[in-house]
Amino acid sequence: MVINVRVVVALGGNALLQKNQKGMYTDQLENARRTAKFLADIIENEPELELVITHGNGPQAGAIAIQNDAAKDIVPPMPLDVINAETQALIGYMLQQSLKNEFARRGLKREVVTIVTQVVVRRNDPAFQNPTKFIGPYYTEEEAKRLMKEKGWIMKPDPRGGWRRVVPSPEPIDVVEKEVIMKLLELGIVPITVGGGGIPVVFENGCFEGIEAVIDKDLASSLLARILRADLLVILTDVDYVYLDFENNAKRIPLREITLNEIKQYYDAGHFPAGSMGPKVLAAIKFLEAGGREARIGHLEQALNVIKGLSGTRIKP
Repeated sequence: MVINVRVVVALGGNALLQKNQKGMYTDQLENARRTAKFLADIIENEPELELVITHGNGPQAGAIAIQNDAAKDIVPPMPLDVINAETQALIGYMLQQSLKNEFARRGLKREVVTIVTQVVVRRNDPAFQNPTKFIGPYYTEEEAKRLMKEKGWIMKPDPRGGWRRVVPSPEPIDVVEKEVIMKLLELGIVPITVGGGGIPVVFENGCFEGIEAVIDKDLASSLLARILRADLLVILTDVDYVYLDFENNAKRIPLREITLNEIKQYYDAGHFPAGSMGPKVLAAIKFLEAGGREARIGHLEQALNVIKGLSGTRIKP
């Protein structure tokens, strides 16, 4: 009897936008096609896997927010929850089409579908008083100060360089469409879900209502993995491993295999920046604390080897 292994794979920003790219649709589509090859490698070589795909949306959400602001006198701007829904469809379309085509090229009989997904947060989450989630393009400090004055945006230095707009990023507590996702997995369909962390909603008086925020996709992916009782949470990004002293090229130390308690100590000591590796490590911690079998963080281009445990950081209970 074949025992299926359930895996949530969270794609980082490099899956759709490379450094120094401006965000042209053609660039993003080409990146989606490239990413589809890495994901198809997993499906082709590990057919027993039940694969769930999630992704970020920071650059895309930021770009749409800028478009809204620039055209506000012509077309009414949309709130952040609606912008997130737009990016789920935009990115999901590119990934879904690219995967479908790649599956067909390889003769893989698997279906893939994008779910516009709502994720529940609390209205009183302290994140609404302290925005930290980076969205949109990078600016110089001078440009950022001008935008803060002109538009009332909150902007902060991004650890990866430059200044960016920040918005509230509340803790995800539930996934509204979780039953649908479960049914798709049972049918052997690959779902693309909680895109960009999901559309932030609150549940009050028996109703869901959108709220202005952007949820961290790694934390939403971790939550989804816990809800689905996934065996593995795999976070694919643009570095081969989780590192200590990452900023110091001469002294950086790759963490190839580490226990939950060990990585918690490093996390609590501030080794992983909030704007980059921090949320990924925290997502892994939350997944393992809830009973997950293993979390892995590695490079997108090594996706199959990360799944096989041959590359990337392996975090075990």
